Amino acid sequence: MADRYLHLTGTAPGRFLTRRLGLPQPAPLRRWTLETPHLDGPLLHLTAGVPTVTEVAETLSRAGLPVVSRSDRPAAIVLDATGVATAAGLGDVHAALHPVVRSLAPGGRIVVLGTVPSPDDHHQAAAQQALEGFVRSLGKEIGRGSTAQLVRIPGGASAHAAESTLRFLLSPRSAYVSGQVIELTSATPDQAADQAATPAPDPAAPLTGRTALVTGAARGIGAAVASVLARDGAQVIALDVPGAREELERTADRLGATALPLDITARDAADRIAAAAPDGLGILVHNAGITRDRRLANMPADRWASVIEVNLDSVLRTTDELLKAGAIPRGGRIVATASIAGIAGNTGQTNYAAGKAGIIGLVRSLGPRAAADHGVTVNAVAPGFIETKMTAAVPLFIREAGRRMNSLSQGGLPVDVAEAVAWFAQPGSTAVNGQVLRVCGQSLLGA
Repeated sequence: MADRYLHLTGTAPGRFLTRRLGLPQPAPLRRWTLETPHLDGPLLHLTAGVPTVTEVAETLSRAGLPVVSRSDRPAAIVLDATGVATAAGLGDVHAALHPVVRSLAPGGRIVVLGTVPSPDDHHQAAAQQALEGFVRSLGKEIGRGSTAQLVRIPGGASAHAAESTLRFLLSPRSAYVSGQVIELTSATPDQAADQAATPAPDPAAPLTGRTALVTGAARGIGAAVASVLARDGAQVIALDVPGAREELERTADRLGATALPLDITARDAADRIAAAAPDGLGILVHNAGITRDRRLANMPADRWASVIEVNLDSVLRTTDELLKAGAIPRGGRIVATASIAGIAGNTGQTNYAAGKAGIIGLVRSLGPRAAADHGVTVNAVAPGFIETKMTAAVPLFIREAGRRMNSLSQGGLPVDVAEAVAWFAQPGSTAVNGQVLRVCGQSLLGA
């Protein structure tokens, strides 16, 4: 559905009126296209303190933007603050960014590199945790469609592990992601060996040779995920309920994908998924979900149970069975769909919020064990207000509140969620595990 307010603020009379009234000033977001795969301008590389990670400059040089130490109009700024270990050291963060933050180009990116807060050094832990509050606040200040993120790299590690993350965050693909903290992990010895033996992927088609299954793929976010994974080279299997067969087949035909009409709650769902990918499932995307909204006092048991069954129990069951059967080989990726409702809660959605919060619990618990036992990463996206047919049916004033109550003052698009899923799915994203990424424009709701 068209965002008429966003269009209005793009006109001279609209800008004048909304400024006079003190209303939000959303800037059109620049998303990835074949014609505009990169941001326009250089990447300004700054430091605060003595860095504790290696190969930052080399990694940034491969992120897609020319790296400079001085610029009047950078498209992106990366501040290496991994060496900030005291409260006084935070002054270096201010000294580095204060002179340049106003010069960031519209739609620009700021990424602060930090490290994991130490359980043994409370001064270092305080300083590194302070970077989170700093980045979240900065994301709410900079405006003009720009974003800010914090990436934590394990101390003493190489920044090479962050390459896929930096490519994503410093590109138009991350247009609707802001105020996020991404904590990278150290690869297990087996993962490190696997990655060393794997040829570098083609940046234009990093998922070539991988089979991806997307549930709930007939329409909306699921169809967008299937489309982006196919664009990036994956052979896609699009799954949805038999009742959506006609729409599912249209989506699959458009993408050169395979349609798999299947109720994900079926007891043999994992077996049928494995049979559809006899050579192994390199990417499993749990996107299928339903809503049956009512306040708890008015919610019958069947409405509760159906949402938990589709949104959480089927995800747990099929994931466990596919991993146990070895249907997801080493280097595989599991990506589930949570929601900011599972983080912040929502009136009338106790069932939906419980299911989506359960997805977050699944990711945080299974991620480390799946990496150690199977060589597979497990992550989740948590969408905020995304422009779909479902949100188009929301009453006008509630819809407008959902659109404006974030740092970018607009709703996201299904492709914004899909781009995040594709980043999780990349072979180079081995260090990204157990993470829940909010794709919400830094919504004011929740943490």
